[in-house]
Amino acid sequence: SSMSNTFTFLNAGILISIFLNAWLMEIVPLKTQLRFGFLLMVLAVAGLMFSHSLALFSAAMFILGVVSGITMSIGTFLVTQMYEGRQRGSRLLFTDSFFSMAGMIFPMIAAFLLARSIEWYWVYACIGLVYVAIFILTFGCEFPALGKHAPKTDAPVEKEKWGIGVLFLSVAALCYILGQLGFISWVPEYAKGLGMSLNDAGTLVSNFWMSYMVGMWAFSFILRFFDLQRILTVLAGLAAILMYVFNTGTPAHMAWSILALGFFSSAIYTTIITLGSQQTKVPSPKLVNFVLTCGTIGTMLTFVVTGPIVEHSGPQAALLTANGLYAVVFVMCFLLGFVSRHRQHNTLTSH
Repeated sequence: SSMSNTFTFLNAGILISIFLNAWLMEIVPLKTQLRFGFLLMVLAVAGLMFSHSLALFSAAMFILGVVSGITMSIGTFLVTQMYEGRQRGSRLLFTDSFFSMAGMIFPMIAAFLLARSIEWYWVYACIGLVYVAIFILTFGCEFPALGKHAPKTDAPVEKEKWGIGVLFLSVAALCYILGQLGFISWVPEYAKGLGMSLNDAGTLVSNFWMSYMVGMWAFSFILRFFDLQRILTVLAGLAAILMYVFNTGTPAHMAWSILALGFFSSAIYTTIITLGSQQTKVPSPKLVNFVLTCGTIGTMLTFVVTGPIVEHSGPQAALLTANGLYAVVFVMCFLLGFVSRHRQHNTLTSH
């Protein structure tokens, strides 16, 4: 329990930095933030390597979270700034697939190191190498200037209202991440209860993430040909149905239904963020970070919500709750169709 609490510090760091970065992006230049992130990363990895107390370990985890949040919000905003319309969705998906790739690669590195009796903290040093690459890139790249650093124009800056579509998308982002993590966290427990071996139950989870990553690559091509709100509604509906099939099916069918679920749900979160960024004519860092913050709140709530449900009613109840949350995502995406502004903004930018 005290170990899982330290990971709450990681999530808290991510949440706080994404939330604050909505304002900080307009005050502190993006390049400066990434370089500062590099220093924080060095500090956090040093803290993990040399600290022998849980308090220091938690503090290092919190700093790692802050660095992750800064990088994630800047990366997402840069893609929304650089690409328009349907192109934006497919590019965001492609960059996001590397996030999933890291989720597969680093556990393998960890297993490799631990099998050779190398200290666990070297995994974090390996993660730090990724940040070294980001740090080096800040020297050769130009970043957009925002807020008071932006080039002055004579035209008055018009304040754009976000509209109710942003509310629907934010609720969808929160429910999607909470549903996804609530589901995947309790799949092994549920599968064991059905008589599966621990190894097979673990394979279900890794198959889900593998198929999720393949789905991201596939959809980064497919999305260009469809209206984003319509395909999002179809995918959210399919994901809710496939999760229901998994939750009520036999162990024989579980492997197939979880593969299909991973594939068809892979584009949902990124498309929610893309549509969020298209609710205003000019992508707003506050708006993009607001939707990201709602998704991160979903991460924070995963065990707060599902823990008591599992305690009282068992793992299947948690999976059915996750299914209910996916149904909410579908409803939100459907309602978005009546109010979304992405079509009018896309028409404006394509002329």
